[in-house]
Amino acid sequence: MLTKEISEAIDNFILGVSRKQSGHSLRRALDAANIIKQIVNMSRWENINELLSIVQNAGEKIIKAQPKDLVMFNVICRMKYLIRFEAGDTKLNNDVPEKHILRTPMESGMSTPVMALGHSNSGSVGNLIQLVNSNLNKKPDDQFQAKMNLKNNIIQGLNDFIDELENTRQNIASHASDHIHSNEIIMTCGHSKTVEMYLKSAARKRRFMVIITESAPSYKGHDLAKSLSGPNIEAIVIPDAAVFAMMSRVNKVILGTHTIMANGGLISDAGTQMIATAAKYHSIPVVVCAGLYKLSPIFPFDQDRFNTLESPDGIFPYKDGNVKQY
Repeated sequence: MLTKEISEAIDNFILGVSRKQSGHSLRRALDAANIIKQIVNMSRWENINELLSIVQNAGEKIIKAQPKDLVMFNVICRMKYLIRFEAGDTKLNNDVPEKHILRTPMESGMSTPVMALGHSNSGSVGNLIQLVNSNLNKKPDDQFQAKMNLKNNIIQGLNDFIDELENTRQNIASHASDHIHSNEIIMTCGHSKTVEMYLKSAARKRRFMVIITESAPSYKGHDLAKSLSGPNIEAIVIPDAAVFAMMSRVNKVILGTHTIMANGGLISDAGTQMIATAAKYHSIPVVVCAGLYKLSPIFPFDQDRFNTLESPDGIFPYKDGNVKQY
């Protein structure tokens, strides 16, 4: 059972996600992970099935706020797996019912097999007899101690996962000097924080040029160029239409992404496919910088449903035009 504080935290997080005020993908992943950690630590549950049921309901509620954002889906599935894994050797562990398995959100333009990550197959007759005998011999103190040990183990596992998320960008950036060499010409698009940190890390030991597409209509490329400006990085912004003409001079393409699908496809900013196609034609290597939390087990089956439709006010402000009355 969820406490009032956890319910309010979930509602506030869902409100920020639905209004797109929750920040970048790593921030959303950390917020979702911390909410699941609060559920484990503060909610009322007696065994692993009750805990998984609470996490399942909270996870479905969070995912429905933004079904196309697979980062939260990936994080919640990973944390459910960690809960099952940490509970594998405890006395409170039971076989996980199918209703506690997180499925792909409907109408999200993607499909996946049943997400039975960490699904236990220990429900044999022999184990059932042992479970009954152990329950008959249990004392209340033993059950309380087993629950406390289980909670501590789960929280420790979740803390390790949260630390992994927090250090994702630093770990990726530490390998930059192995892939970027002096006087190379790099092409990228959009404004990925991971790519930005990756390039800045390489600039500590290398001097190179970065060609950035302006990524219309958001024009995030201008923000990345401003951030990368420094003594060892020569940042150049080009129009999106000039990608194919400039690609023959490029040594390497480095891209960020929102999600990496199970078939190797990417959900990324507009213009990424054009850059990848031009790089393939000119045989230019393409490097994608992404944390493990962006790896998704989902197969896309309808590419059009991944497109996010925005208001045209950002391109053609309503205040600049005359309202016609019919």
